[in-house]
Amino acid sequence: MTWINVQAMFVWTAAGALLLFILMSIDSLFTKYKDIAEIRNGNVAVTTRFVMKLFAQGYILSHSIAKSNDLWQALLASAVSFVILFIVEMAVRFALKKGVSLDLDQGTQKGKVAYALFAGSLHVAGASILAATL
Repeated sequence: MTWINVQAMFVWTAAGALLLFILMSIDSLFTKYKDIAEIRNGNVAVTTRFVMKLFAQGYILSHSIAKSNDLWQALLASAVSFVILFIVEMAVRFALKKGVSLDLDQGTQKGKVAYALFAGSLHVAGASILAATL
């Protein structure tokens, strides 16, 4: 491993971490509660959902980096995947709320871990599908 490889690893890792931070910040704007405040207060359900979403975004990012020779292309693929995943998640949440009266955000905020696992699994499953398309 050369010094240039080490520098490249640092740049790609830093760029990926920054993108993850930005994406998770954007995502938290669309929840009906404040993720960090709920985590600080010990809400295990919110923490569970947050960790699963972070894993899902990291998984997509890792695949886009692995399959790309260009940093910007990898970051763009991850950002586009985030948007797709976000739209699909919103549609499923809406369908569950209207179809079977299951409000994943409300249940998660109330500390119901089952709701959080359901919501988080949507992200993990979606990330697995999206990563395969990269």
